[in-house]
Formats: sequence, structure tokens, C-alpha cells
Amino acid sequence: MKGRTVVITGASSGIGLETARALAQRGARVVMVVRSKERGQAAIDSIKSTQADAELELVLADLYSLAEVRAAAAKIKERLGGLHVLVNNAGLIHKSREETIDGLERTFALNHLSAWLLTYELRELLAASAPARVVTVASAGHMLARADWDDMPYCKKGYGETRVYGDSKLCNILFARESAKRFEGKGVTSNSLHPGAVASNFGASGSALFSLGAKLVRPFLLTSAQGARTSIHLASAPDVEDVSGAYFVKSAVAKPSRAARNDENAKRLWSISEELCGVTWS
Repeated sequence: MKGRTVVITGASSGIGLETARALAQRGARVVMVVRSKERGQAAIDSIKSTQADAELELVLADLYSLAEVRAAAAKIKERLGGLHVLVNNAGLIHKSREETIDGLERTFALNHLSAWLLTYELRELLAASAPARVVTVASAGHMLARADWDDMPYCKKGYGETRVYGDSKLCNILFARESAKRFEGKGVTSNSLHPGAVASNFGASGSALFSLGAKLVRPFLLTSAQGARTSIHLASAPDVEDVSGAYFVKSAVAKPSRAARNDENAKRLWSISEELCGVTWS
């Protein structure tokens, strides 16, 4: 990864941090998009404690806000002469419905729309740096999706944390499939992945019942470093250089749900995302 530049969202903890650590160890310049400067600096210090020469830097952004996603993209384009890998890693599960500053349900806004818009804003830099890769962290939780496309961005018909999370992870897979088509012929691949069941702080924002369940099964879960393996593989392995539009589990191509393989769903989501972001990505 020497001479290559990577941007990772949600890189201050969990599998985002471990992905940053591993790619920095391989020689990449790593830009960590984080919400908190203090937590971001702590993540940098953690990596540098074992690799003092790691090339790391922060971009601060609250990815719940579309304006801040755009601002983060602008900072990245100002700083970087090239971008070879974008890892859309940021994501959470939320115990209750809340709206973002843009009036969107926050799980959808963070887990899907921020990744869609950040990739859109960086698409030309990625293409100019080809060969380049977009890696989006989805989940087997997409199988819990119900996909009411009209209500999904707002979730006004009733809230269930696992269903809404599942919807957002379905969006991640559909985004990777459809963006692969938009990048075709430009030297940019786009894939999604299930990291496995990971013992991270991901569920900290979930309900008390969800958090209790996570604690009970924690001894049987993967570590964050283990959960990051597929992200790292997709970001760096030569054998996936020409693979695009696929869904990976344990660093191998896998078959997602029927809904995640539906091209009409992908087109519908694309249209919704364009409308919400006020752009056209042809």
C-alpha cells in the first residue's frame, strides 16, 4: 500500500480503527474521518504507539449532516493529490427514532446516505487516481430489512431498531452494486461486505435490550481486528482488483438476500438518494 492514499470513515474505534491500523502498517497514507477530535487523536496515538512512522491524519465531520459530509469531501480534495481507496465504514444502530438536521431518520442518514454522498463528492478524485476502490461495510443484518422505500428516509410509520438498521445495510449492498455500474470503465471498483459479528462499541447506541444481548454474546464474537479482515482484504488484496459490485463475507464473494440482488431496488434507492442530496450521479 506504499504510495497509496486511503480515506476511512468512522475510524476512531472498532473495525474502522483496525482497518486504519492495518493499512497504515502496509504503508498507506490514511485519512481518518471522525466526529470527535479527541477520540480521533487517541486512535492516531494508538496506532503510532506501535508504528511511529505511520502516516495518519484526521478530517472532522458529523456524518449525520449532509452539509458536513460535503465539507469533509471538500477538505479531502483540498489536501489530497490522489485517492486510491475509500472505506465507507461509519455506521450505528439506534434505540429510538430521531431526525437529523436535514429532517431524515438518523440511521438511514448515517449508515447509507453519508456514504452515498461522500462517494459522489469524491468520485472524480477516485477516477483520476485509478486503479481505485470503494469499500462499503454492510452487514448480514440486511436480511432483516423490510424496505418501504417511500418511508425509509424518514421512518414515520413506526420504528424498530433492528429493522431500520437492516434497511440501512440493505442500502449499503444496493449502493455497492449500483455504484459499480457508475464506475464501470473508470478504473474504480465498488464492493460491500459483512464483517461478521464483532465485539465493538457499535451497539452502544442501541436499546437496553440490544445492549444486554450484545454483552451476553460478547465472549463468542469476533474482535475488532478480526472483523476488519474483509475490509482490509477488499482495500488492499491484488486478487480483488478487478472485482466490482460484489458482496463479501470472510474475504470471499457471497450471495446476499434476494432484495439485495434486485436491480429495481438499486435503481429506486439511487433515485431517492439523488433527490435527497440534490444531485444527479449519471
